[in-house]
Amino acid sequence: MAGVSAVRVLVVDDDPLVRAGLTLMLKGADELVVVGGVADGAEVAAAVDAYAPDVVLMDIRMPGLNGIDATRLLRRRSDPPHVIMLTTFDADEHVFGALRAGASGFLLKDTPPEGIVDAVLRVAAGEPILSPGVTRRLIAHLAPEAEDRRRDDARRLLSRLSDREREVAAAVGRGASNADIAAELHMSVGTVKSYISRILTKTGLDNRVQLALIAHDNPL
Repeated sequence: MAGVSAVRVLVVDDDPLVRAGLTLMLKGADELVVVGGVADGAEVAAAVDAYAPDVVLMDIRMPGLNGIDATRLLRRRSDPPHVIMLTTFDADEHVFGALRAGASGFLLKDTPPEGIVDAVLRVAAGEPILSPGVTRRLIAHLAPEAEDRRRDDARRLLSRLSDREREVAAAVGRGASNADIAAELHMSVGTVKSYISRILTKTGLDNRVQLALIAHDNPL
């Protein structure tokens, strides 16, 4: 990629075979460079300081500091890397907590190599990975007693938006890309990005994925 810096990736997984496999696979993509790998969430902060990754591939379940808590700590930084959570199960109840902690999306560990590479590139470019189908399955696994509270929180946040902002938020909640939203609402991609930025500021949300979850909790 002449003239373009490769996306720097840090791999975090307690299974050395998984780390080795992901590293080998990612190294096959010219657009990516694996800058390091660590075995536990407790090692992530130091690794980010040392390697300055653009994207962290983070396992959710680790014996020390889990991926959710490690992600939450990373997102408190002034200029944090993007985080993609890795999980073995598409209905992992922890995935929802990871997204709310500030992850930019999640991938199954058996995702084909080209899918993982594409996801890393999209997240690095500001297009978080959120599958509407998988999100619906995750919502179905959430504790029923938390449903009313989630909906109340979603309603409160979305009430701060204008009608047009709510239309954009609804499209994000359906998993639409910026280009899809632009075509649907007859605006430019740049305008869509401006709307999303303004929506995040108004709601105090950390990223587009959290906005999509809020929209799912309170369909517009």
